[in-house]
Amino acid sequence: MAKPATLPARLKACDPSSMSAFTFIHAADLHLGSPLSGLALKDPDIARRFASAGRRAFEDLVTAAIERSVAFLIVAGDVYDGDWSDNTIGLFFARQVARLDRAGIPVILVRGNHDAESVITRSITLPASVRSFSATRAETHRLDELKVALHGRSFPNRAVEENYALTYPAALPGWFNIGILHTSCTGHAAHATYAPCSVADLTGRGYAYWALGHVHDYAELARDPWIVFPGNLQGRSIRECGPKGAVAVSVADGRVQGVERLIVDQARFHHLEVDLSGLAGEREAVVAIEEALRPLGAAAAERLMAVRVRLHGETPAHDRLAADRDGLTAEIQAAAHRIHEDLWLERLRIETARPSRAVTEARPDAFAAIDPATLLEAVDRDPEFRARARAALAEITAKMPGGLAEAEDFGADLDALCAEAEAVILGRLSGRTC
Repeated sequence: MAKPATLPARLKACDPSSMSAFTFIHAADLHLGSPLSGLALKDPDIARRFASAGRRAFEDLVTAAIERSVAFLIVAGDVYDGDWSDNTIGLFFARQVARLDRAGIPVILVRGNHDAESVITRSITLPASVRSFSATRAETHRLDELKVALHGRSFPNRAVEENYALTYPAALPGWFNIGILHTSCTGHAAHATYAPCSVADLTGRGYAYWALGHVHDYAELARDPWIVFPGNLQGRSIRECGPKGAVAVSVADGRVQGVERLIVDQARFHHLEVDLSGLAGEREAVVAIEEALRPLGAAAAERLMAVRVRLHGETPAHDRLAADRDGLTAEIQAAAHRIHEDLWLERLRIETARPSRAVTEARPDAFAAIDPATLLEAVDRDPEFRARARAALAEITAKMPGGLAEAEDFGADLDALCAEAEAVILGRLSGRTC
């Protein structure tokens, strides 16, 4: 049995029998050191600000823990994004948990797939109040003054296929029991399957609260007992949109009284759909996009905001928009900055279509007898062309930096890529751009 973790000084002097109410924080998936490689921003300074967002989010979480005088902090796996290139990220984490140690707030954590024992090769001595669970077996840490029993197990390596939940210790009678587990519980398509288990497996242990990690979206899987994914502290790409943070759990008389989300993210990603149907010109399109961006100004006032804009709908401007993507991108970024200085275009996707009834514009004499749009559509449907295109995409993707192709959805939709290429060609043949 592990030695009890240090408790806040205000609790040490109290009679343990009187400790019927307390609050703890449950966080997961800090991913400190994540490079945010999928961020398609061309401004190096802004890219660095986004890259530092995860650290600043954890700093704010530590500050919230101290200001709220919480009893303890749980981190349910993936403190780090992977092995350290140097000691910088380890020193950052050590500095933050030292703040908690000085405030008398212990930290209890498990290792997940990103910071498994076999992954992290470096180490820095942490305060004694930081407790980590064994990777060889499930075990229990006790906080005697609170009569809290925390059960958990760390990952020895990245790929854990065993159902760890079934190996966790039995609940201690008369104690507030918490299970800490990094898992893909119930299955989530966007996350790899690690330490798989079901909700029934967890409820069967008799614990009052399950602190889960691995899934990056906030989710309450059950409330009797509470089974919670807090999500990650900071979105890392356009795949992780919306508010991010941890949860504060209030406990009284041995029962969970409430779970409150603590939003601490410092940068946020957003998808924006803009319908350009019926708009005849490029300038009209830019005005419509600016109006669609305007509501995001309030969110950008509090944190960096990266927006992926998807244009759709039938418009006569279809070919010309695609023909001058760089010009249109610059116009949209300028429109975003008119709304707020920290509203940034992460990526532009042009998925509009030319009106089906549109008459092909006049083209040079060399093309008078043929319709380039018809020729391009025929090429697009050719099986040999599509096979060669997919092979080329696979070759390019294999040469891209780790994680970048996935984060950017590169090559995910060959039809969309072909349609965009077709629009670029026709736009340039027309001789008209934005």
